Amino acid sequence: MMKKLLSLLVILILSTNTLLGCQNKKAAVEDTTAIRVAALKGPTAMGMVKLMDDAKATNNYEFQIAAAVDEITPLLVKGDIDIAAVPANLASVLYNNTEGDVKVLAINTLGVLYIVENGESIQSISDLKGKTIYTSGKGATPEYTLNYILKENGIDPEKDVTIEYKSEHAECVAVLASEENAIAMLPQPFVTSAQTKNDKIRIALDMNEEWDKLQTGEDKSALVTGAIVVRTQFLEEHKELVNKFLDSYKDSVNYVNSNIEEAAGMIEEQDIIPAAVAKVALPYCNIVFIEGEEMRTKLSGYYNVLFEQNPKSVGGTLPDDVFYYKR
Repeated sequence: MMKKLLSLLVILILSTNTLLGCQNKKAAVEDTTAIRVAALKGPTAMGMVKLMDDAKATNNYEFQIAAAVDEITPLLVKGDIDIAAVPANLASVLYNNTEGDVKVLAINTLGVLYIVENGESIQSISDLKGKTIYTSGKGATPEYTLNYILKENGIDPEKDVTIEYKSEHAECVAVLASEENAIAMLPQPFVTSAQTKNDKIRIALDMNEEWDKLQTGEDKSALVTGAIVVRTQFLEEHKELVNKFLDSYKDSVNYVNSNIEEAAGMIEEQDIIPAAVAKVALPYCNIVFIEGEEMRTKLSGYYNVLFEQNPKSVGGTLPDDVFYYKR
């Protein structure tokens, strides 16, 4: 009898040790790495503010908001940040320049460009013929977007319109405020800023809608402004953490789009733009969360349009399917 009791005691001790060992092992492999996240001031960061606000109570994330993309790019390449919200074409450039060290996780902002005017003359793209259009972004995606939409509507950007490029969006806003019947292509939230200076300025055309009108067939591209990218090494080492980030980011985007006033306050708190501007601009910023196959379709078509005008705009070559992350 004593031997049986001893045997049962030994089994119990061994079982307990085994269970504790499993629990300790499980605890040991739990990934508590803090994700370092960067974003640019403007729409590409605005959808992230609820996530940033929630993260105050945890140590899961380290956020930084940059004024210019030149501040983010070297940090990402050197491995000083893990995930970044960047212009959509830069995601492809980084992938090509680093030979695959960066992948795209999701689209976070669709088109934010608008044709605005201090007047009532523009009701369709065809009305732009013979006009002067003020804009910025020479040699960048705004130029390629405008050229694409004009050409596809039978307007020669070099002969049928005068496109006057300014070095900054603010210069275009100043022209709109001072010149009667002036026409400009501006992104949000600069459109809202222009309207606060002159209530006669109106949105004439949504370039997002004009792009969509040109899409036919199943593989429809989209006008894409921003994307979320991740360092490939970080993704490989912390895949579950990245997936959790994506879930939280999606929730944040949904919150921002559904709670404009509260989100506007968070946007000001993060020193992105003033709450008063954000409250008006948010519905026009096309903040989204698109991943997987839909992301690949929309982005790859967008890259094709850029590549045809200037291969350097996407890093010299179109990214292959490895570039697009699929859960």
